[in-house]
Parts: sequence; structure tokens; C-alpha cells
Amino acid sequence: MLNNIGPAGFIIIAVVVLVLFGRGKVSALMGEVGKGITSFKKGLKDGSDEIEKSSDDAARTARDITPEHDKDKA
Repeated sequence: MLNNIGPAGFIIIAVVVLVLFGRGKVSALMGEVGKGITSFKKGLKDGSDEIEKSSDDAARTARDITPEHDKDKA
């Protein structure tokens, strides 16, 4: 269905939305969409940082398998 809408169709839809909601509402809505996208990207970055941190911690504990009583002998 969206394959049939050309550039002229998108312009008509944009004009209708602008007329119905006004410039202020459309601007506020786009601002909220931008904040949502920014928050989503930040969440993805924080999640990947947390995964990297946990894998680094796991790698550190996996490397050191020497028993406690043998550590000072080395």
C-alpha cells in the first residue's frame, strides 16, 4: 500500500497533518520523537558497555586459577 504513495502523496499528508495539528504540536511531537531516539541509543550503548564489562570481569577471573596458598610461591 505504501509503495503507491509518491513524493506528492507525502507532501499532501504532511500538509494535512500540519493543518490539523498546527506547527506547535508537530514541532513538540518531533522533539519527543528525537528524545526517544536519543534515549534508545543511550540504552543500547549502556547495555553493550555493561556486557563488555561483565565479559572483562569474567575474563579476569578465568585467567587467575591459581589456588590462594600457591599464589605467593610464584
